[in-house]
Parts: sequence; structure tokens; C-alpha cells
Amino acid sequence: MASPVAQTPAPQDITLHGQSRILEIAFADGASFRIPFELMRIYSPSAEVQGHGPGQEVLQTGKREVDVVELEPVGNYAIKPTFSDGHDSGLFSWEYLYFLGSRQAELWADYQARLQAAGRDRDGPMPDAGGAGHACGH
Repeated sequence: MASPVAQTPAPQDITLHGQSRILEIAFADGASFRIPFELMRIYSPSAEVQGHGPGQEVLQTGKREVDVVELEPVGNYAIKPTFSDGHDSGLFSWEYLYFLGSRQAELWADYQARLQAAGRDRDGPMPDAGGAGHACGH
């Protein structure tokens, strides 16, 4: 996956739309994006989702109805959402949010391809990890 946009402008406005499950973000360069909570959750930058290196990504399923129940600012560079499924370890930098917003079509297509390759359904439950948990403790 391509890296986030270099020298991303700061956001001017961030709005959570709970009913439509959308994070709306407007940047200083005039770009504005409506990012579905589901997209944020399945592409969370956390180690729990991304792994600790290439090929260690964990395919996320059953996230269509996920909500953002809390949104915390992190310094002047990121936000930390808490999702309704309990996931709260992803820090979404301005660069990463710009990347998600500007590449939505490509990211959705990649997600659909990964689901198909794994024989999984977007709305299916996450597989049980057998209680083993993630190696980094999350």
C-alpha cells in the first residue's frame, strides 16, 4: 500500500456523523473527505490490524455497523477513535486520514479483493483467535 501523502495540510474541521457512520474532515488545502467508520476500522493503523510488518495484516470483517463512540485529539497531529467493537489502539495522523480519504475507491477495491482471496464475507464475524491474543498484547 502506498504511503500517506507527504506534508499534509492541517485539518480545518472534523465532524462525526453518527447516524451515517461517517467522519467528515476538511483540510487547509481545500480537500474535504467523508470517510466511513468501517473504512477507518478495517484500515486502522494499529499493530492489531496492520501487524508488525508486511504480510502480517489481519483481515477485518463484520465492521459495517461499527460506530465511533469517542474521539480524542492526540497532540496537533492525530486523533484516536474508540470504536463500538472496543478497538481503540489506532492513532490516525492527519497524513493517514488524508490518505484514507483520497484513496477510498482504491482501498475499498483492495479490501474486496482480500476478502475474496481469503474466501471471507465483509459482514462475517472475525475468526476466533483461539484465545491466543496478539503477540504484542493487544
